[in-house]
Amino acid sequence: MTGKQAAILGSRAVVAVSGDQARDFLQGLVTSDIDKLRPGEARNAALLTPQGKILHEFILYAEDPDGFLLETPAELAQDLARRLMFYRLRARVDIAVADGLAVVAIWGEGQQPSVSGAFADPRLAGLGWRAIIAKDATESALEGCDIVAEPDYHAHRIALGVAELGQDYGSGEVFPHEADLDQLGGVDFHKGCFIGQEVVSRMQHRGTARSRFVPVEVDGAAPEPGTAVEAGGKAVGTMGSSAGRRGLALLRLDRIGDAMAAGQPIAAGDAVLHPLRPDWARFDWPDAAAAGTTATGT
Repeated sequence: MTGKQAAILGSRAVVAVSGDQARDFLQGLVTSDIDKLRPGEARNAALLTPQGKILHEFILYAEDPDGFLLETPAELAQDLARRLMFYRLRARVDIAVADGLAVVAIWGEGQQPSVSGAFADPRLAGLGWRAIIAKDATESALEGCDIVAEPDYHAHRIALGVAELGQDYGSGEVFPHEADLDQLGGVDFHKGCFIGQEVVSRMQHRGTARSRFVPVEVDGAAPEPGTAVEAGGKAVGTMGSSAGRRGLALLRLDRIGDAMAAGQPIAAGDAVLHPLRPDWARFDWPDAAAAGTTATGT
C-alpha cells in the first residue's frame, strides 16, 4: 500500500477548447473566473441555462494560456461540445471531445502525487487531485498509486458531501446553489457577466437558496437516485447517489429543520435518512443544537 489511491473515471470525458480567443470565449459563458486561471491550475465551473440552472458542470483545467480541458460526465460531453459550438459564432476557437484522454482521481496521504500533470481538485482539498492523461498510458502514469475501482472514488466523494452532475442530479435540474457550487468554488460573484448570472446573483444576495445537497446517513437499503424524500407527510427533497450507509440528498433545509424539531423521521422509500452538516459548509444549518454532527471524509 502506497497511501495514495487512484481511480480511472470511465464515467468522465474531456472536451478540449483551444485558440487565441479561447480564454475570452469561456470567460463570457461559464460561472468561474477564467481570467485568473494560470497554466497548470483548475477551476470548478458550470454552463447554465438563461434561467440559471446547471446544464453542464465541469472541472476546467488550463493546459496552456490558450488551451483548456473541460472534464465532464462522459454521457454529456458531446452535448457540451455542441452547446459551446453554438456560442462560438466568429470566435477563433476550436472545440472537440478529446477521445484519447482519460480522467483520473487520486487521493490519500501526503503531498501532490508524482503523476505527470496532476493538479489539485479545485472543489475541496479533501478530494485530492485529478489528472488528465492519455488513455493508453494510464497504468504506467499511475505507478506509485494503488489503483482502485471507480466506485471507491464515489464513496470518497460522497463521504465528503460533494454532489456531481450525472451522479446526483441531471442536466437542467438544479441551480448552482443547490449543488453547492457557491460553497465549492464553482461560482465567482465578482467576475462579470455569464449565462444565467442575474438569477444566480439574485439568489446569492437575497439568500433564497432553500434546498442544498447534503450528506446523509442511511438506515436501511440505500434508495435509488431520484427517490422522493419526505417528512411529516411533506416532500422535503430528492435522493442522490449512495455508497454503503452514506449518501447525498437534495433537501429543503427549512423543512428538515421543522421535521427534526418535531422528531419526525426523514424518509426516502423504506430508508430513514439522517442529514449531516458538511464540515466545509458556510450556509445556515437547521436545528444545529439537535443535529450537531458533521460529515467528514474517510
